[in-house]
Amino acid sequence: MFSGLLDMPWWGYVVVTLAMTHVTIASVTIFLHRHQAHRSLDLHPLPALFFRFWLWLSTGMVTKEWAAIHRKHHAKCETSEDPHSPQIHGINKVLWTGVLLYVKEARNRETISRYGHGTPDDWVERNILSAHPKSGIVIMLAADILLFGVWPGVLIWAVQMVWIPFWAAGVINGLGHFWGYRNYNCADASTNLFPWGILIGGEELHNNHHSFATSAKLSARWYEFDIGWMYIRILEMLGLARVKKTIPTPKFGIAKARADFDTLQAIITCRYDVMTRYVHSLKLIAQEEFAALKAQSGDKLSVTELRRWLAADESELAPEEKSRLASVLQANSRLQTVVTMRQELTALWARSTATREQLLQDLQDWIARAEKSGIRQLEDFSLRLRRYAV
Repeated sequence: MFSGLLDMPWWGYVVVTLAMTHVTIASVTIFLHRHQAHRSLDLHPLPALFFRFWLWLSTGMVTKEWAAIHRKHHAKCETSEDPHSPQIHGINKVLWTGVLLYVKEARNRETISRYGHGTPDDWVERNILSAHPKSGIVIMLAADILLFGVWPGVLIWAVQMVWIPFWAAGVINGLGHFWGYRNYNCADASTNLFPWGILIGGEELHNNHHSFATSAKLSARWYEFDIGWMYIRILEMLGLARVKKTIPTPKFGIAKARADFDTLQAIITCRYDVMTRYVHSLKLIAQEEFAALKAQSGDKLSVTELRRWLAADESELAPEEKSRLASVLQANSRLQTVVTMRQELTALWARSTATREQLLQDLQDWIARAEKSGIRQLEDFSLRLRRYAV
């Protein structure tokens, strides 16, 4: 039986397989995801062409279809129109058969037409890559057998074929909206799976991505690592890429006597940092008020429960939890005040019809009421708001 052009020990085949699948992961996260779907960076035609051909060989995916489905996922996230939300379809279905949901949505011509704009439409795409999407994986099979022999080649090829369907369509689309930690309280259920994005190219930092979808960098905290971003920076230093957007870093100056338009812009730009800090204040107040609440109520309430309820979006709470929280707030005016003011603060970037002047007036009124509230955490927070700078 043909043994291939390359004779390797068993571990050599393992290393080669991991290397090739990692190139595929890098191609997905850099080219398909950050470059094509979100336009967070520009790529030189040379690496872009390499990524396109490699994805044709290793996945058979069509760029326009992938970008369209992913954009629809962001536009309709966690709704019945989301192509692959575990909140809708269930975690087991997305985790183990997520690729079937992708294939089903790829057949939806309305999705491709509406969300697939701006993807490659040159001669190579029309006549080779999109015209014959399955030919690439057949060529990859032949190349693997030629290089590594029949059985090693077939096994390596099989791993290549299941790598993206499992890790991207299953793990990221499934577990990335079901399990993990959250840096930002964005509107959907996205989570960061691990703080070190290596195996899946940085896509492990999924909550960061959903909070700042147009950022080319997916890491946000000092302890997080995004290997895809490292590759992008290398390409940028070689003149083969240009980063357009990254996660905004909050800037602070001396507290202004009165918030102005620059303050408003800085707060809206760094809204997730603002809300993260505010939720921290909520938790501190909950800690202080817990003893009084416990004495007033016969409810078997724990401080952990109270802090979680106050930090969560209303949509994330079960009906019983909403009812118990409403009773708690009714019994404690301080907590009621900070929860109400949290909703008002969120409205600063949620009101799409308000003018800049209206929003600035709302911000100034909010700060004034916070400073007169008699609640130390709100007073400190209002001072922090006046320090945000562009």
